Amino acid sequence: MERSLTMEIVRVTEAAALASARWMGRGKKEEADDAATTAMRDVFDTIPMRGTVVIGEGEMDEAPMLYIGEKLGTGTGPLVDIAVDPLEGTNIVAKGTTNALTVIAIGDHGKVLHAPDMYMKKIAVGPEAVGKIDINAPTINNLKAVAKAKNKDIEDLVVILLDRPRHHKLIEEIREAGARIRLIQDGDVAAAINTAFDETGIDLFMGIGGAPEGVIAAIALKCLGGEMQGQLVPQNDEEIARCHKMGISNIDKIFYMDDFCAGDDAIFAATGVTDGELLKGVQFKGTKAKTQTVVMRAKSGTVRFIDGEHSLKKKPNLVIQPD
Repeated sequence: MERSLTMEIVRVTEAAALASARWMGRGKKEEADDAATTAMRDVFDTIPMRGTVVIGEGEMDEAPMLYIGEKLGTGTGPLVDIAVDPLEGTNIVAKGTTNALTVIAIGDHGKVLHAPDMYMKKIAVGPEAVGKIDINAPTINNLKAVAKAKNKDIEDLVVILLDRPRHHKLIEEIREAGARIRLIQDGDVAAAINTAFDETGIDLFMGIGGAPEGVIAAIALKCLGGEMQGQLVPQNDEEIARCHKMGISNIDKIFYMDDFCAGDDAIFAATGVTDGELLKGVQFKGTKAKTQTVVMRAKSGTVRFIDGEHSLKKKPNLVIQPD
């Protein structure tokens, strides 16, 4: 994969963040998502690559989503698979809360898991606890293992998970063990990534969320030296059939890092839309706007934080004012 793609995809996430940030707090998640999607597609089609969306937002007849199987790029350059969430946290933007991101992950063609759009049980940690977690182990065992790896008491651990009724038992187990909890309403890609950065204060991500988001987060953690494990949780026969259609014959299979993204190379970028623990959201200042992006590459292990300043006069199509 060409190194130049690293900065190219930053342009894509920045454009999506600028376009969707105008919708913050307006209660219109679909409009925010459409703005991010349109901006992403426009910039993607200027990048010299032959990209195929393998993790997207829908099927071909669900435009304007970046649909699974869609071809992106100029049609020249490296052949890559793209996992994309134009706006990770549509509800977050609609409500004006924290940790909304625009995210892209790319890998060499044929190397990125084609995960069906359904629930996935997940567990994720940063570099210090790699090799210490087991998605099938009791909660207390994972907490003890992560605490030992990070030289902490269990009482000092912070576990992040979605605030959902399905996590009632898991929350009770974490509390009984004595660990602390941060419950979030949305945004489990950001939650998983935050385990790899000490400054976020997050030690462990657990729970059931979207499988596509699991693939994207796993690619980010591959770049960061962290770890994710996942297991699909189909809800009905239709979802089981979808797994089989996508080549997943063993529904109980545990997905490890090389299952999410094989090979030694991958690139991930995320731009903040609203403020979060890791990234600042878009700030509009008259005729200019500021963005903050993290971009990383697995092959080199390089992680860059990029502060961008954008002239809105020269990018009027990215900041359409909501009605």
